[in-house]
Amino acid sequence: MTHAPGKYADFEGLREKAVALRRQGLSLRQIRDELKIYNNDILNQLVKGEPPPAWTKRPNAKDDLREKARELRLKGWTYDQIEAELGCSRSSISLWVRDLPKPERRDPAEQAKLAAQKRWEHELAVRDEERQQTKRNAAQEIGELSARDLFMAGVALYWAEGAKDKPYARRENVLFVNSDPGVIRLYLAWLNMLGVERDRLRYRVMIHATADIEGAERFWAKAVGVEVSTFQKTTIKKHNPKTVRKNVGEHYRGCLVIRVSQGAELYRRIEGWWHGMVSGIAASVSSGKV
Repeated sequence: MTHAPGKYADFEGLREKAVALRRQGLSLRQIRDELKIYNNDILNQLVKGEPPPAWTKRPNAKDDLREKARELRLKGWTYDQIEAELGCSRSSISLWVRDLPKPERRDPAEQAKLAAQKRWEHELAVRDEERQQTKRNAAQEIGELSARDLFMAGVALYWAEGAKDKPYARRENVLFVNSDPGVIRLYLAWLNMLGVERDRLRYRVMIHATADIEGAERFWAKAVGVEVSTFQKTTIKKHNPKTVRKNVGEHYRGCLVIRVSQGAELYRRIEGWWHGMVSGIAASVSSGKV
């Protein structure tokens, strides 16, 4: 090999220095600046055969995908399946797994079944996204609640879910039970708007015996912003072995019972508000407003 005259004439001497610097962990740019060699071809020749230091290697974002593709291939997955699972191009997958044995050819009926399953999974994902988008759009339609909005919602919510007085059993108590944290949040906001002091509220968890009772107590205490120690004794519901319960698992936290102490007067007002709303509907219909 012939080299340019002048500063590059002593190629072997320069190579010896470059290799020494390379083994010290210097990058090409650092070697270039150290030896004042600005010809990239010459610089690459000087360190030829010397691996770059580890710190100069850029992490390959596809390394994890490559390993996953190889893992799936060893499990017998086809290119199409790996492509759908990882979202990689077929050419990349082929390059990554070409040294691995090909999976046994599947029965055509089985392949058709897998393809149909994949299409159905995609269809379900599309439908779910449509459902979630409908919910998001509906939530945006509500906007900020006015005081009257909250008042009316609270009255209707209590009359649907709260304890009610009966002619055969006088129970003028404000007692509310629900398992939805959002419902509990709205109900507490409504009570606050009505001027009910927080120290008049009594909390109690109602839950099945087979559930995580302590976990449920912690969850509801955090939801309403009080200490677990302030809760009244939890009501344990015995499990009937003849029934198959679906409200199980880590997300089952029972119901929260909220009672307003000395609530007889408030109850009477709630019942009056409700009947007023019902009467208001009749008046609106007769006047043609609705």
